[in-house]
Amino acid sequence: MDVVMLSRLQFAAAVFFHFIFVPLTLGLSVLLAVMETIYVRTGNEQYKRMAKFWGKLFLINFALGVVTGITLEFQFGTNWSRYSEFVGDIFGPLLAIEATVAFAGNLSALWIILANGWMQHPVGYEIVGDRAVLAGFWDGFMQVISNGFAWSMFVHTILASWVLGGFFVLGVSAWHLLRKNEVDFFRKSFKLASVTTLVCIAVLIYQGHTHGMQVAKDQPAKLAAMESHWETQSNVPMYLLVFPDEKNRTN
Repeated sequence: MDVVMLSRLQFAAAVFFHFIFVPLTLGLSVLLAVMETIYVRTGNEQYKRMAKFWGKLFLINFALGVVTGITLEFQFGTNWSRYSEFVGDIFGPLLAIEATVAFAGNLSALWIILANGWMQHPVGYEIVGDRAVLAGFWDGFMQVISNGFAWSMFVHTILASWVLGGFFVLGVSAWHLLRKNEVDFFRKSFKLASVTTLVCIAVLIYQGHTHGMQVAKDQPAKLAAMESHWETQSNVPMYLLVFPDEKNRTN
């Protein structure tokens, strides 16, 4: 096993562990804001208790997300130092901004997704010598942060995170309701999460379809790999379970 594969495996493990916590943090933050808003508007102490209870779980999850995220920041330099050197002038500002607004979780997610979106669909850059640099600081930077592909990724990720946060509240609430524990409290939590989650799921399904069409347009080879197609053709089927045979280029 070579160094590149080891670097990929290490980075993949770090990303996988980190991303267990990130979407839940984003999703819970919105539900907490809703609970606190209802409390302020109605004065109902039950919603204040809800915000405190779910807020504790949010803080634990947020702390774990921050700690695991630091590992990824270091791996940009250790595992992918050549790549970081090549695109550092573009990645640097995005990651720096992401770090300064980390407490505004959903906004923080925007900057790292803009960086990832640029990798998927590079815009606003030029090659100078052996490095990629912004094509003019202002014009290039504006193209990077207005990258339609990246914004589609952001909307999809945020919606999925809100759905995850909703299901987390639904699951914990259901567990307590089955045990007849604080029935009124957890029934209200369940009802609130069920409404927001249903709405987010409906929007997410539509947005996921539109983003898939965008991937087909900008990254056709990536979509073909995702759906296990070896040859370009029209009206291809969608495979639910395949075992790719790379040597013979078949499934």
